[in-house]
Amino acid sequence: MHISILDAHPLNPGDLSWKPLEQFATVSIWPRTTPSDTVARAKDADIVITNKVVFDRPTLEQLPLLRCIVVTATGYNIVDLQAATERGITVCNAPAYSTRSVAQHVFALLLHIATHISDYARLNSNGHWSQSPDFCYIDHPTIELAGKTIGIVGLGNIGSAVAAIALAMGLKVLALTSKASLPNGIERADLPALLANSDIVTLHCPLTPDTRYLINATTLASMQRGAILINTARGPLVDEAAVADALRSGQLGAFGADVLSTEPPAPDNPLLSAPHAFITPHIAWATLEARQRLMQITIDNVKAFIAGSPINIVNPKRP
Repeated sequence: MHISILDAHPLNPGDLSWKPLEQFATVSIWPRTTPSDTVARAKDADIVITNKVVFDRPTLEQLPLLRCIVVTATGYNIVDLQAATERGITVCNAPAYSTRSVAQHVFALLLHIATHISDYARLNSNGHWSQSPDFCYIDHPTIELAGKTIGIVGLGNIGSAVAAIALAMGLKVLALTSKASLPNGIERADLPALLANSDIVTLHCPLTPDTRYLINATTLASMQRGAILINTARGPLVDEAAVADALRSGQLGAFGADVLSTEPPAPDNPLLSAPHAFITPHIAWATLEARQRLMQITIDNVKAFIAGSPINIVNPKRP
C-alpha cells in the first residue's frame, strides 16, 4: 500500500506530523505538485492525499492503481467525481473541520472594515495620536454593527456559525437557504430580497455552475449603495472586475475576501488595487486548531478506507 501526499505544505508547514500515516502504508510527501508532476507522483499510489491538485478525467485515466483520493478540504471540485466513480475510485473530503475558524475570519474582516483598527494602529505608530490636539481623533469613520442587517448566502455549517455570531452581536439575519426550518432569529429570503435589504452580504455557498459569478454587475447594482460584501467561500462566486468597478464607483462600500478566482492571484487582479478591498491569502481555514482537526480527519479517512469501511464519501450514489 502506497500513499502519495501531493501538496503537503499548506496543511502541515512543519508544526504537525504525517507520521501516523506510516502505520498504514509507505508514504511519499511532496510539499507542492505542479500539474505536469501529478501523474508521475501519483502513478504508484493506492491513495493520494491532496488539497488543490486537480484530478480530471484525463489525469485519472493515467492512474490505473489509484483507489482513493482523500481531499484535505471540505470542497472537492478539484476532482471529476463522475470519472472517479466510473473508475471505482473512492473520494473522501473533510467536512466541518474549519467551521469556527472561517466564521471567526468573516468577522475579522467585517470588524476591520467597520472599525479601521489596523488603520488607526498604523497612524498611531507613526505618531499621529501623540501629535493630536484632542484626546481622540477621527480620521476613519467607524460604524456599529448592531442593528444592521446581514444577508447570509448559504446556511450550511459555516453559514450557520456566522448567523449565530451575528445574532449575538445584535444584527438582523436574512438567509438564502434550502433548509426547511430555520433557527429562531433568522429570516428566509430569496436572493433579490436578500441583496436589496442587507447592509452586509456574506457568501457561504458551494461553487457550482449555478453559483459561478453569483455576484456580478447586475446583482451588485441591486444591492444597497455602500453595502459590505464578504467572500470566504470560493473566489469565482464573484465577478472580480465587477466588484472592483462597484468599489470604485461607491456602489459597494467595502469588500472583504479570503479567496480569489485564481490563487495565488495574478499581479494585475483588479481587486488587489481596488479601493476598500481587504484581501487575505486564503488563511481562514488555517488556524492551528483547524489544521489539527483536518489532519485527524485525513488520518481517519485513510484508516477507514484501508479497513474497508470508507467515511466522508462524496462520490455520487449509483442508481
